[in-house]
Amino acid sequence: MNLPPSSTPRPNLRLPSEANGVPRVTIHIGGVRASREPILLDTVLGSCIAACIYDPVTGIGGMNHFMLPEGADPDNPTSTRYGVNAMELLISEVMKLGGGRKRFQAKIFGGGHVLKIRENLDGIPQQNINFVHQFLQVEQIPIMNEDIGGYQARRVLFHSQNAKVYLKRLGMSEAERTAEEEMVYLLSLKRQKLDGDVTLF
Repeated sequence: MNLPPSSTPRPNLRLPSEANGVPRVTIHIGGVRASREPILLDTVLGSCIAACIYDPVTGIGGMNHFMLPEGADPDNPTSTRYGVNAMELLISEVMKLGGGRKRFQAKIFGGGHVLKIRENLDGIPQQNINFVHQFLQVEQIPIMNEDIGGYQARRVLFHSQNAKVYLKRLGMSEAERTAEEEMVYLLSLKRQKLDGDVTLF
């Protein structure tokens, strides 16, 4: 099930003048985007994780946004809403554009215990954090910066060329909308799993 783009309003985020005029691309759950040209990749995170991978020499970088570390989706086994697929695809996309695998660095964000997600799905944020740490360690990609865990949603903008990050911790109303969006998405995943495992007759 592909949900429409998030209706969560983007709170104002004042950016330095160097970011003015740089095209912005919004990344939603399951999104993966890399670029050779400078762009600002913009996402809002609750329990989800966004990993940014970049080559500091070529200025090629990208971001993903995943909901769960891994899972079973009969209709789309390589779905990038799962971290294992989102991470592999992001690495592949940055390499395709000319990024040097041995020079890759990473920045990671999200994994917050936000409102209803905290109450009902307490294990997911930490599972996401553990997964991305382990994945990057195995792939020998150093983490240069992270802002993870806690109890607030975040808005993150990543400059693909210079790897600068602009981060805003969101207030209660924005965090609640983010949590509701993630809950709806997670329930859709559970429904798909049920449909894949049960034969109706």
